[in-house]
Amino acid sequence: MSSQDEQFPAAAAAPEAAAADEGMTWWYRWLCRIAGVIGGMSCAFAGLWNCVTINPLNIAAGVWMMLNAFVLFLCEAPFCCQFIEFANAVAARADRLRAWQKAAFYCGMAVFPVVLSLTLTTLLGNAIAFATGVLYGLSALGKKGDAISYARIHQQQKQMDEEKLTGSLEGQS
Repeated sequence: MSSQDEQFPAAAAAPEAAAADEGMTWWYRWLCRIAGVIGGMSCAFAGLWNCVTINPLNIAAGVWMMLNAFVLFLCEAPFCCQFIEFANAVAARADRLRAWQKAAFYCGMAVFPVVLSLTLTTLLGNAIAFATGVLYGLSALGKKGDAISYARIHQQQKQMDEEKLTGSLEGQS
């Protein structure tokens, strides 16, 4: 640790605290990671299959899908890319991103090949990568509240409405 990190230990632990504050449970985080790895595999296989053609748009979509697979593996499972020097640095930076940022990045990354070449291979190949983005997006929405707190809020609003109604009626007479 540097001298600045020793002076400000809370600032040094900020990335880990940001990830923990998002409200993702450990099993949901693992579900997102597993979906990312499976999405990377489906993108790689479908992208390779897409490249076996003479249509240039299909080849471009296939190359983009294989690039998507590489990025998914790099961000979600850096141990698969041990031969790349910067893999751990990229994975650490990807872990510091918020869930909505990952969701937008993964969904945008998966939509581009489909827009480029709308075929069944690109749709099916990018479906799981898109689903990974959706999972991250759902985690960005946060946890659902319990029924008791919703009932309490509803009761308070009802009382406030009744007080306003009785106050306006008393003001008229």
